[in-house]
Amino acid sequence: MKKSKEINKYLLFVFLLLCQISWSQSVFGTWKTVDDRNGITKAIVEVYEENGLLQAKVLKVVEKGRENALCIKCKGDLKNKPINGMKIMDNFKKNNKGEYKGNRLFDPEQAMTFRGKVWLDPKNINRLKVRGYLAFLYRTQTWHRVAEEE
Repeated sequence: MKKSKEINKYLLFVFLLLCQISWSQSVFGTWKTVDDRNGITKAIVEVYEENGLLQAKVLKVVEKGRENALCIKCKGDLKNKPINGMKIMDNFKKNNKGEYKGNRLFDPEQAMTFRGKVWLDPKNINRLKVRGYLAFLYRTQTWHRVAEEE
């Protein structure tokens, strides 16, 4: 009986460890966006789940001199609105490859909307690949997971 309890404790430990590992490999969380052209860190973005779909919003613009940037090029309701707090991804669905795809990946700097795809870098789970498509052209950025203490 004692051996059975020890085995159960061990199995519980392994199960909890596996849950932690799988949770830490999620696309959800807080990420630093880095411009793929010049390497400048632009913003801190929260990627979250709502109604089973991926969403993302800008928590804070961190680029020097643009901390309180407005969406000047935007039209309609977003015209001259703060980029801080702005939703930039809507309703991305997960596919069987572990990627999330959607039709609204918004770049407030260019005031353009793209089709998008998001996935964890298979070489480093602390990097998020974010790709925007315009017709047959695409551009991919690598975002970096923000550690809890940052």
